[in-house]
Amino acid sequence: MTGENESCSAGPMPMSYLSCLTYILQEWTGVEHIGDYLSYAFFLVWVLFPLAIVFILPGVIVMLFYVSILLLHIYKRKNELKEAYSHDVWVGAREMLATLWDGHGRIWHGYELHGVENIPEGPGLVVFYHGATPVDYIYFMARLHMVKKRHCRVVADHFVFRLPGFKILLGVHGVIPGPREACVNTLKKGDLLAIAPGGVREALFGDEMYTILWSDRKGFAQVAIDAKVPIIPMFTQNVREGFRTLGGIKILRSLYERIRLPVVPIYGGFPVKLRTFIGEPIPYEPNVTAEELAAKTKAAVQALIDKHQKIPGNIFRALMERFQTQKKKD
Repeated sequence: MTGENESCSAGPMPMSYLSCLTYILQEWTGVEHIGDYLSYAFFLVWVLFPLAIVFILPGVIVMLFYVSILLLHIYKRKNELKEAYSHDVWVGAREMLATLWDGHGRIWHGYELHGVENIPEGPGLVVFYHGATPVDYIYFMARLHMVKKRHCRVVADHFVFRLPGFKILLGVHGVIPGPREACVNTLKKGDLLAIAPGGVREALFGDEMYTILWSDRKGFAQVAIDAKVPIIPMFTQNVREGFRTLGGIKILRSLYERIRLPVVPIYGGFPVKLRTFIGEPIPYEPNVTAEELAAKTKAAVQALIDKHQKIPGNIFRALMERFQTQKKKD
């Protein structure tokens, strides 16, 4: 090896480190013109690096989920004795995770929450537009806990409960898979409950046009009627610019409809400006049908989109909004 280094520096004009590396590899492998292959490889890395980044960044959110899970296991280990004497041993854990996620939202997205005064003191059903990921809801939940000391439970798709390691995280935050009876009971206990009627389909196949994909779903409206609670519409500005999907590929849509698993790749993780807007509650009315209430709720969410979202959504514009000096008015 010493001889090789000496040969690289020998002569009146010493070789550069890259040329020296090329020389060593050529001597070691016996492949001629290996420098050309290396140049081509470096060119491919330079061209594909931005593409790789947009698929790697979503992994940061996954990593944060598992950091949260690890913290919960540590917390549980340290508080095993308290569990027998406390009605809710996870109060401190929720405070810890709210601080973690709210900090991430502030730093990465300049996250803002508007209209929190529209959330009633008692129970209510929060209905929101589902982005490619639920990260905006997580920021909302964290900020709500920080500002109002309120805990909001949420309905999630069944596949979430099969994710490895997620059991403790879902349990601490009161995530439920449904069904209607469980949702009604949650609200009757006085809790806040959130649901995205569009679900995974809206998450994967929505786009920068922000079209609401609720089909004819009205189960959420029936839950609010049965529990006799108001519905609170919610929407997050630029949620489609932070993360996007390849849902426009027809074969992926067909595959999802067949196996009902989120097989559509997600890319992005861009530090765009995120603002969550909470609309005025739709009060409980005993004479309103589920169909009518579902239509009212959809119109209320659409009104928030029309007021606060420029369509079509644009990633560059959403990034530039991070530098606005004036806060968005409610």
